Amino acid sequence: MNTTSVRPFRALVAATAALLLAGLLAACGGTAEPETMVSATLTAPSDAASATAAPSEGAGESDGAETFSYPGRTGATALELLLEADPSAEVSGEGENAFVTAIGGRAADDSKQEFWALSVDGEPAQVGAGTLETEDGQEITWTLETY
Repeated sequence: MNTTSVRPFRALVAATAALLLAGLLAACGGTAEPETMVSATLTAPSDAASATAAPSEGAGESDGAETFSYPGRTGATALELLLEADPSAEVSGEGENAFVTAIGGRAADDSKQEFWALSVDGEPAQVGAGTLETEDGQEITWTLETY
């Protein structure tokens, strides 16, 4: 085998790999601060509660309700924090028009008139998740409710 023809090829492959690696490292920023992880809690109804309880109008947070909670963070919206805590959450629309349709793999069922309701410190939110600016110390909760 003629090694003279292989050397330039190996050098080209090594140079290409080095450039790709340098580009990836530059894109990552190298000195960025670590992201803060959102700690969230998802609760589901117990089998007994879901088998016997019928949803009442305006059920809100009650025994057997499916809920998803996480702490607020100053400067972040409820929607941003939801998507950090549950990247699989499903949303239709964007920003102030965002509507959450599924959390924790549980989609609200239109045929059952279900929706994911947003509350802050136990009080119903007055604006949508994409608009709601949270603050440190707040408890953000999503509850599967019916209308």
